Amino acid sequence: MGIIAQRKYLPTRMCVSCRERMAQNELLRLQCIEGSINKFQKSGRSFYLCNDCLSQEKRVAKALMRQCRSGDKDKLMNKLKEIIADGRKS
Repeated sequence: MGIIAQRKYLPTRMCVSCRERMAQNELLRLQCIEGSINKFQKSGRSFYLCNDCLSQEKRVAKALMRQCRSGDKDKLMNKLKEIIADGRKS
């Protein structure tokens, strides 16, 4: 009898901007706390953005304003750019 290889389960999540489903490890996980976005901090509601959408500023801004229920687009986009820059450093 041969050993049957088991497929490892990969959780899939959806990008809030383009609505595409991808493997969880390919997406950036964020959360809104009091109208401001942050990297996910291990508790609370979160959402995901894919790398393709991160380059489309107008589309991402609309998705962030919807998720955070905030009209301050500039503040959200600046915070997102800061999070992305910090992620690339580490």
